[in-house]
Amino acid sequence: MFSFNMFEPHVGRVFQNRFSTQYRCYSVSMLAGPNDRSDVEKGGKIIMPPSALDQLSRLNITYPMLFKLTNKNSDRMTHCGVLEFVADEGICYLPHWMMQNLLLEEGGLVQVESVNLMVATYSKFQPQSPDFLDITNPKAVLENALRNFACLTTGDVIAINYNEKIYELRVMETKPDKAVSIIECDMNVDFDAPLGYKEPERHMQRSEEPTEEETDPSNYEMDIGFRAFTGSGNRLDGKKKGIEPSPAPLDPSDIKRGIPNYDFKIGRITFIRNSRQQPRKIETDDTASNFIAFSGEGQSLRKKDRKP
Repeated sequence: MFSFNMFEPHVGRVFQNRFSTQYRCYSVSMLAGPNDRSDVEKGGKIIMPPSALDQLSRLNITYPMLFKLTNKNSDRMTHCGVLEFVADEGICYLPHWMMQNLLLEEGGLVQVESVNLMVATYSKFQPQSPDFLDITNPKAVLENALRNFACLTTGDVIAINYNEKIYELRVMETKPDKAVSIIECDMNVDFDAPLGYKEPERHMQRSEEPTEEETDPSNYEMDIGFRAFTGSGNRLDGKKKGIEPSPAPLDPSDIKRGIPNYDFKIGRITFIRNSRQQPRKIETDDTASNFIAFSGEGQSLRKKDRKP
């Protein structure tokens, strides 16, 4: 009448290492208590009842505790961690963005199962609004926000809070698996273009050849330049007397155009002086041949015709 399975003890313990149960889920705003639990909305962890902790402590599960949440009605699933075990029996509290991913309403049933996930090495996110580009250092902001998360699931839309504003990001890709653990990991983060973002159009400047009218020197605007005493005077009483004098126009002969330096070389600076260098006089051989030493005449202070 009685049978004891003494030689195959592992058959009765097949499901002892796996936690699986159903809870009624509610958002964190429904959590009763004097303390504000808005910190739960900023991460990816849930609040479970104390009976779950008692059951998990009896199982040989791995730490940290990670769970798989499944909505069987909509066939949606995600992964999360646990923050505390203070919920009422038969109830668990989820962040609002997690309930949106699972298509759950207040009081809906959710299946909670314990899982083991691989450590993340790479993840790619897509902001759901171009406003995310206004953040000065988005990688640092995301790294600080992910400290409140335990795992990531490809396809989820997570929500982070920065400067009293909520930014939503879709998890586009995770490696080495579609669901990974991000606790104590070295993960490379990449961003995709935000949803609805349009790159600014670049207007290319076309180099058009100048027309004959533009190259005609007669069409050039003459530079009036500086003219002394051409300004108008001001009176202490504020009245204006007379007509403001206008600068005298320049004659075309007064315009001096610069001469381009056709010998210009890149990396070389040439200083051009205004004064022209005078040519040196070359002595001819005739002056050298007519030179006679000591051929000058002396001068005397006394005059020869004066008698002493």
